[in-house]
Order: sequence, then C-alpha cells, then structure tokens
Amino acid sequence: MTASNDTEVKPDRVTQLEREGDIAADYLEALLDIADLDGDIDMDVEGDRAMVAIVGAKLTQLVGPNGKVLDALQELTRLAVTQQTGDRSRLMLDVAGHRAARREQLTELGTAACDRAKAEGTAVKLEPMTPFERKIVHDAVAAAGLKSESEGDEPNRYVVVVP
Repeated sequence: MTASNDTEVKPDRVTQLEREGDIAADYLEALLDIADLDGDIDMDVEGDRAMVAIVGAKLTQLVGPNGKVLDALQELTRLAVTQQTGDRSRLMLDVAGHRAARREQLTELGTAACDRAKAEGTAVKLEPMTPFERKIVHDAVAAAGLKSESEGDEPNRYVVVVP
C-alpha cells in the first residue's frame, strides 16, 4: 500500500493509515467468510485516509439501496479499526466500485450546477446528500472556480452553488 494523491502525508502517518487498512482488511475478510461471499480486498492511502475496497462479482447486497448497507458496513469497519488502534478512523470503504462511480456522478453534477449557476446568474440548490457526497460536489465546484455552501440539517443537508 502506498500513499497516492498530491497531498503529502508524513511517513509515520502513512504507516498508521496502512495499519488501519490492514485491520480493516482482516475484519472485512472475516465478514466475507461468515457471509460466504467472494471478494478481494484492495487497500491504499489517499490523502489522509486509508482507502479499502472490496472487489468482485455479486457484491451488490453489500451496497444496498442508495449505498445504505455500504455506509453501515463502513461505520462497522471504522469501529473495528478504532477498537484496535484506540484512534478514531476516517477510513473510506468502497464495494464493487459503488463509491467510485458515485464520485464520478457527483463531480458531473457539481460541474453541471456550476454551468447552470453561471448561465442563470442565480444560486443552484441540489438534492440532499451525505457528507461524503457533499464534499465531492464542493470539490467539483471549487475546481470550476465557483463557491458553494451546505445548508439545511442532516439528513436533509444539501449543497448550494453560488454564481
């Protein structure tokens, strides 16, 4: 596992994130065995997070409707890591490329909202999203040179793109 992305992470922090990934992989492999599911575990460090992915066929039941099962599985995995390390984990889990595909969709959504805000000269409100989803949209908006903010209360918090 190596650090990727342009964000420089200190070597001792990379080692800590690699350990989080290893703990998460062990936890998830045990879970896959219990559930009698086939899947491979990929690990990486991206920015200041351990990234763990379960890849393989027929894993949609681990994603669930709108990623709800994936979100719960990620939280359980974070708790397993926290229990062993004593530190809160920000580990990101992906299953069958669901988050990667969603990231691409949200980046396109953010770019389209920027185009609309520029063309109409008014703020564009998007549908409610999870914190993970909002972060991706905020990043896409910033890359397009506009500003955005989150409004509302969880679970109905949403992004507003400002022209």
